[in-house]
Amino acid sequence: MAKKNDGQLWELRKSSIHNQGMFAAADIEAGTRIIQYVGEKITKKESTRRALEWEAAARKKGEGLVYIFDLNKRYDLDGNKPNNPAKFVNHSCDPNCEAVNYDGEIWIVSLRDIKAGEELGFDYGYDIQHFMDHPCRCGSDNCIGYIVAREFWPKLRKLLKNKKKAEKVGRKVAKAPEESEAPVVKKSAGKKAAGKKTVGKKTAVKTAEKKAPAKAVKKSAGKAAKKAPAKKSAVKKTVTKKAAAKKTTSARKKKSAR
Repeated sequence: MAKKNDGQLWELRKSSIHNQGMFAAADIEAGTRIIQYVGEKITKKESTRRALEWEAAARKKGEGLVYIFDLNKRYDLDGNKPNNPAKFVNHSCDPNCEAVNYDGEIWIVSLRDIKAGEELGFDYGYDIQHFMDHPCRCGSDNCIGYIVAREFWPKLRKLLKNKKKAEKVGRKVAKAPEESEAPVVKKSAGKKAAGKKTVGKKTAVKTAEKKAPAKAVKKSAGKAAKKAPAKKSAVKKTVTKKAAAKKTTSARKKKSAR
């Protein structure tokens, strides 16, 4: 068992779900930021390269290794680092936590009150493609059997009724990393504004924003985007008025002609 620091809300120990897991070291209230998921910020290209490399190694060992979170459109977060104990939080089909993106920082946040000793888990939010490569062993009463985002559960249940279709979607043909064109499996985090502690939605595929300069650029871009429609509408109104004026003028000319 990992040594617990004073005031620390979690501890690491053996899990029945998968190897090591993270457990509540004390009672935790809903909406609490339990631990930050830290790691190396990498480009999408590098993220894909690493994920495919890990996948090839994982296939040989018969186990899954996914530590990458989708941060934003340009970057991902590689959490496969020794200083990131949050990587040991396992997936659950009945999660008591969620991964939340607070302006580029990924946090594991409690969805409900958690008792000391409970294992922490969140929905990894995997895509439905190649779901058979990621069986779930969370043991919850409503476990779907595979690590798949809840939004895909209805589709997954239909697929499981048709064995051939299920095999086609659920199995991935092994290829060399450079040959693979399949979507890379990544964990997901729901986005929320910084400072908020609201308990609410996740998303199965993570997203985060840059701080400082990049943020300012995005904000200004957003404002410009909002103003643009207003200018267009103003132009339309002007055109309409001119058109109306022309109609009035032509009407007067006709009357005077009479």
